[in-house]
Amino acid sequence: MAENAKKSNKKIALGAVVLVAVIAVFAIIYAVFGAKTVEGSKEITISVVNKEQVTVTYELKTDAEVLQEAMDEAKEQGLTYSGTESEYGLMVDTVNGQKADYAVDCSYWSFYVNDTYCNYGIGSQPVVDGDAFKIVYEVYVAE
Repeated sequence: MAENAKKSNKKIALGAVVLVAVIAVFAIIYAVFGAKTVEGSKEITISVVNKEQVTVTYELKTDAEVLQEAMDEAKEQGLTYSGTESEYGLMVDTVNGQKADYAVDCSYWSFYVNDTYCNYGIGSQPVVDGDAFKIVYEVYVAE
């Protein structure tokens, strides 16, 4: 009976070695042929026009669904923004370190998509392949 136990232990050990080898082979195959991270499927631009009318453009390949996600991705290229949360989403008051303060000088950041004023906040503005977004520092002037 001890001999049968030794044979059984050898079979178990051999099975474990074979299992580890099979897992290693599959891991190598996956590493070579498996899913790779790819750039996003949408190509968009985000241009920032500051108070001095200087434009900085960020080109992205993204899978972002909304503008805020794309802006977050553009942080890797140097875009910065901040604001305050409201019932309508993030109210952006600072872009690339420049603050717009309506209470001080009637300035604000406006958002455009394909040269049309955005109808949504950045948290819900859809992103479509080929979109050109503009974030523009503007000052309200009463006529």
